[in-house]
Amino acid sequence: MFPIRDHNPSGRVPYVTYALIITNVAIFLGNWHLHADQRALYQFYGDYALVPVFISEGYGYSGFLTSMFLHGGLAHLGGNMLFLFIFGDNIEDEMGHLFYLVFYLACGVGAGLAHYIAAPFSPVPTVGASGAIAGVMGGYLLLFPRARVDILVILVIIFRVFPLPAWVILAVWFGLQIFGGFGSPADQGGVAYWAHAGGFVIGIGLTVPLWRRLGGPAFWQRTHGHPPHPEANYPISHTRVPRIPRR
Repeated sequence: MFPIRDHNPSGRVPYVTYALIITNVAIFLGNWHLHADQRALYQFYGDYALVPVFISEGYGYSGFLTSMFLHGGLAHLGGNMLFLFIFGDNIEDEMGHLFYLVFYLACGVGAGLAHYIAAPFSPVPTVGASGAIAGVMGGYLLLFPRARVDILVILVIIFRVFPLPAWVILAVWFGLQIFGGFGSPADQGGVAYWAHAGGFVIGIGLTVPLWRRLGGPAFWQRTHGHPPHPEANYPISHTRVPRIPRR
């Protein structure tokens, strides 16, 4: 189950969101050849990923920034860029291009700090834009809690698309990060749950001043919890599995 689109296109072209997607894809493709050489890949990660034990030893601080532009595989990259594409444009629309870029980078660095605090002596390199994107999702939750987001549910060979309010999807996603954070050691590698949770909370916190300037609860009443743009209506088709009659 994962989101595939929202029903609220932005009011202007989200140049920064597009630029971030292009940058992440370009960096991944530029280093694609390293995946065939594990030694070269780990050397590269040692230089540019976030390695908590390096921070504890007094170096590697640049990894807080550079790690958010690296990805471990096509699925990792594709999932992150899909989430950024869905939730980033409306946040950029409300914040403005420059402030949105600063917001995105601050969420990414904050997510890295959250991961470091959870596992300060982990030698496992951490890469990915998911902490920064989690911050974007936190801001989206605060500004547009009732925006409709389509989710694709796959059950073996059955495919269904359902529209749900953003607050339901994002609240469930955040709950899964907390559950995963307590359920798996942060220093063993895998998903950086605390980076996700930390980025999400930081994104909400950094969006509060904008939300208050827009009117706070009055903004929700004025927009009904949706981005202040015409809503797009997508036909939702349900894939049906034909029934085979008994003989």
